[in-house]
Amino acid sequence: MGNPKHTEVSVARQSPQRPDADEPELDDTTGPAEPDEADEADDTTRASADRSLWDEVRIDPVEIALPAGTGFTLRAYRPAGSLTPTDVTERDQDDPFLARRQVIEEEDDETVVILDEELAEEFADSDEDESSRRRRDSATDADATADDDDEAEAEDATDEADDEEVPVFLSHRGKLLLFKTPESLVSFIRSGAPNDLSQLDSWNELSERVEPADIAPLDEDTYELDLVVENLRGGHDSWDSTLLIEAGEAARDLSYALRLPAVLDMLSAGSSLDDLDEALRATANGGIGAFMGRRRLKKIGAQTASLGWRTIVGKISAVVDWRD
Repeated sequence: MGNPKHTEVSVARQSPQRPDADEPELDDTTGPAEPDEADEADDTTRASADRSLWDEVRIDPVEIALPAGTGFTLRAYRPAGSLTPTDVTERDQDDPFLARRQVIEEEDDETVVILDEELAEEFADSDEDESSRRRRDSATDADATADDDDEAEAEDATDEADDEEVPVFLSHRGKLLLFKTPESLVSFIRSGAPNDLSQLDSWNELSERVEPADIAPLDEDTYELDLVVENLRGGHDSWDSTLLIEAGEAARDLSYALRLPAVLDMLSAGSSLDDLDEALRATANGGIGAFMGRRRLKKIGAQTASLGWRTIVGKISAVVDWRD
């Protein structure tokens, strides 16, 4: 695995000055408490306080490394029915290929086929006797019942989809906002600038309480997308399961939240990159599954996987709004 981009921020300390020959050294028994123990206690207290804020607001700091650099952002999970998706209209208009596709789709939608159903039914009725009409009515009733059942099932599926928790990032108009320093991220949060997380009921509390020291993502919220393509190019024996699995999770979240259907399709069930993900998870879990996973990995072309991931990283990078 490549060197992690996320490094812990340590407080710079001045090296203790050597006492002058004239000045007496402090006796160990009368000196201050052991600095290491005090520092560890302070670090534990700060870490606990930092995480308590994020636990209360149910939002997490995230660090993402891309070829253009490393930045901080925020992510939350909420029921789909409670969220307003990011507006990608302006973003897609800037993409000539997407704009052209939308024009074609609108033209296709304007195509209307007119059928004179009433006239056709009148001719049919003239040749229809009473018994056939009853059969038709019976079939219509059955179809109506089936339609009602289908509608009920569709409503249940919609309700379940609305209850499912989905990711939402610190984004605006289809662009992911990435900040190069914790200070710039906190400044933006406090500014009141429009963004997709401001719709959350805990956003105001976060904006009032957050400090730069709080922007310390957990290891599982740190993603190194900049290392994925190079790792895949190294061949099967060098593939880093943890790196690639975590990158897949981040890419799925980002593509959903930022409305990137092309990326979602590339990572969807049954795709070659999804097969890669499942095989990597099998090898990471150990046991007989790991053996089968390694066999499956050997069937996945390193070049195909690296090209696919290069496309994904490129599409995600294209919708990032870097903030200093």
